[in-house]
Amino acid sequence: MAVIVVIAVPILFSILAKKPSLIPTPVQNIFEIYIQFIDNLIKENMGEKGTKYFTLIAAIGLFVFFGNLLGMIPGFESPTANLNTTMALALMVFFIYNFEGIREQGLSYFKHFLGPVPAMAPVFVIIELLSHLSRPVTLALRLFANMTGGELVSVVLIMLVPFLVPMPVILIHLIAVFLQTYVFVVLTTVYIAGAITHAEH
Repeated sequence: MAVIVVIAVPILFSILAKKPSLIPTPVQNIFEIYIQFIDNLIKENMGEKGTKYFTLIAAIGLFVFFGNLLGMIPGFESPTANLNTTMALALMVFFIYNFEGIREQGLSYFKHFLGPVPAMAPVFVIIELLSHLSRPVTLALRLFANMTGGELVSVVLIMLVPFLVPMPVILIHLIAVFLQTYVFVVLTTVYIAGAITHAEH
């Protein structure tokens, strides 16, 4: 399912957004709104220096969204309803933001693990380490649990009751698709921003 998303999304973009028009089509409008959203999110959290992360964050958002959406099609399963996929995404974000933090700040990146009070450094180190190590776990589990739960409820209701009855639940599932994509993208941006701009705060 993940391979389907990785192959299908670029093909979809290349077909639907190959020739942008001065008078945007509805599909072009959707693409432009998404690009503007990611651009604003990055600039608000990182400033102009965050522009280089646009492709990464936008790609993660597209993968998560279409991965979530795939589970709403009968016969398909969301790759994001698989813990292996969500954990892989979360670990990728974890390693990237730490790598970028070290690359931007050098060894001073680790200073924020010591806290503001030198005497309390041993305590703050433990707290900060636990906080950072829990990020990929919570990031992965949140997406996995919501997508798995939504799919299970939708499938059970469709099998047990007439089609129109589970429509409100399907609508809630669709909202969760958008919401969980938004949360994942925002947290990815915030984690990277916190790593590369920590010294400025």
